[in-house]
Amino acid sequence: QVQLVESGGGLVQAGGSLRLSCAASGLTFSSCAMGWFRQAPGKEREFVAAISRSFAMTSYADAIKGRSTISRDNAQNTVWLQMNSLSPDDTAVYYCAARPTYSNAYEAPTKPDLYDYWGQGTQVTVSS
Repeated sequence: QVQLVESGGGLVQAGGSLRLSCAASGLTFSSCAMGWFRQAPGKEREFVAAISRSFAMTSYADAIKGRSTISRDNAQNTVWLQMNSLSPDDTAVYYCAARPTYSNAYEAPTKPDLYDYWGQGTQVTVSS
């Protein structure tokens, strides 16, 4: 079975940093575009960052661009999201998602409906 397990969330003060991890199993990780999404209470799930399966091409949401870095290591079957300069607006459950064999190996989708597998989420809470 496919499993995506997020970790690294927690409580952090505004201005602080967190490094989220997503460990994948049950699929060929290197064939997958990987994405991070987040969902705050009462809001829709929104795109945060994504990374392609070839050449690790990255995309970022405007709200997170410049403050965050997505990266992957196919040998470890892991994708990370490094977030800096966190604010209370970043408070949400963060989800890892995988899209096997996306049509463009050099791109990663930014729409959640284009991802096939999802992790359980990890809570990020940023205090003022």
